[in-house]
Amino acid sequence: MLVMVKMTIHANEKKGTISRYLYGQFAEHLGRCIYEGIWVGPDSPIPNTEGYRNDVLEALKNLRIPVLRWPGGCFADEYHWMDGIGPKSERARMINNHWGGVEENNHFGTHEFLRLCELLETEPYISGNVGSGTVREMQQWVEYMTFDGESPMAGLRKRNGQEQPWKLPFFGVGNENWGCGGNMRPEYYADLYRQFSSYVRNYGENRVYKIACGPNTDDYRWTEVLMREAHWLMNGLSLHYYTIPTGNWFASKGSATEFGVDEWFSTMKNTLFMEELIVKHSQIMDKYDPEGKVDLIVDEWGGWYDVEPGTNPGFLYQQNTLRDALIAGVNLNIFHKYSKRVKMANIAQIVNVLQAMVLTEGDKMLLTPTYHVFDMYKVHQDAELLDVEFESPVYKHGSQTIPQLSVSASTNQDGHIHLSVCNLHHAVSSSVSCRLEGADRKKVSGTILTHSSLNAHNTFHRPEEVAPIAFTGAKLDGDELQFELPPASVVVLTLKP
Repeated sequence: MLVMVKMTIHANEKKGTISRYLYGQFAEHLGRCIYEGIWVGPDSPIPNTEGYRNDVLEALKNLRIPVLRWPGGCFADEYHWMDGIGPKSERARMINNHWGGVEENNHFGTHEFLRLCELLETEPYISGNVGSGTVREMQQWVEYMTFDGESPMAGLRKRNGQEQPWKLPFFGVGNENWGCGGNMRPEYYADLYRQFSSYVRNYGENRVYKIACGPNTDDYRWTEVLMREAHWLMNGLSLHYYTIPTGNWFASKGSATEFGVDEWFSTMKNTLFMEELIVKHSQIMDKYDPEGKVDLIVDEWGGWYDVEPGTNPGFLYQQNTLRDALIAGVNLNIFHKYSKRVKMANIAQIVNVLQAMVLTEGDKMLLTPTYHVFDMYKVHQDAELLDVEFESPVYKHGSQTIPQLSVSASTNQDGHIHLSVCNLHHAVSSSVSCRLEGADRKKVSGTILTHSSLNAHNTFHRPEEVAPIAFTGAKLDGDELQFELPPASVVVLTLKP
């Protein structure tokens, strides 16, 4: 089947900048994300730079990651940073109670994380411990990292080999304090935020952007209380929402690879719920912050399924299919649309956990379909959002309906227009006739990610089963752009003068 769509890109109607921080990543001490996935140690036979895997570094650097969140996640509110500094042989060990009950040797700590950020040329976003930590512990951590002068913590940093302070642009005051971070009521956490954040100080020229723990999914009361009680003390308020095919946290979430059309559709429907969440939480934020000084930070999002058979259930290792590529493209388009309020997003997680960019097995590495979407979409980073007028066809499955297309467009400093389009339908193609208004473009090129099988994914035996290829189906004649989208596809077009 084929449906026809008319679309107009209003190139002279710029809607604001698409923050590059919407393309942020998240690395937690969970399963094989940090250890094995990123850090193997300098003595590993796996090729590495200072203990960091060369293949993973190269792959991630290509994505131009703007910001990396660490150390959690739930791990953050059990993490005591002083256990992760100094000689590795002397670092305290701990049990990772949240994720598999395995022993954590703390070989990857503050210095190692900030060095990783330097190697990736990305900015650090550190989550502090409110759940089991103290105000003093948080204050000392910020001082340790950023104080340029004589102080106990600066002296300790220098003795541990870092003479100059680091830049710390982003700091989260707690994580999921409504749940694994302490099971707190919003009123109680609001008071703790006010207290703890007072001691996250700006030293020297470093200016810390403070992020408060925001709501879980549709807990609008949490947003209401936090904004009412503390909005003037924060720069950002977080939001966490995961796409679960079954919608059930406590039973089976669904397989990452074994699914049919029903699960495909429910996944698309559930991932589109992100837009409603952003709209409703933003309305509450507008009430207390009409000038938009507090940003909405979606610092955990992505697909969450049952773990792969035979793996530790606490390691959250899952495969990554064409379905995940659509989750990524749809959510990024939504973030673009609401980029006036949404300024950062961090997909969970970067390597070997949940909706990962990269999977590793021993010395092998593969790029996931999600990685490819982030690579295709990186052209939108810090570009100007353009108004796109269209009416999406309806994707009907049984008695339920959702939009078939997800669309976003931007223009960069070179005057190139980039149009990203996702066809959510599992079986119906879409023929698009797009008019360029206020723009004179002569050339069109593109990239497409799709496959004939909905559950297609890359394995270590077939690492390029799902990979982007040149899209040659777009034709530009004057101000008319024509192209056809196959079912279950992600396309990014570039229009040049």
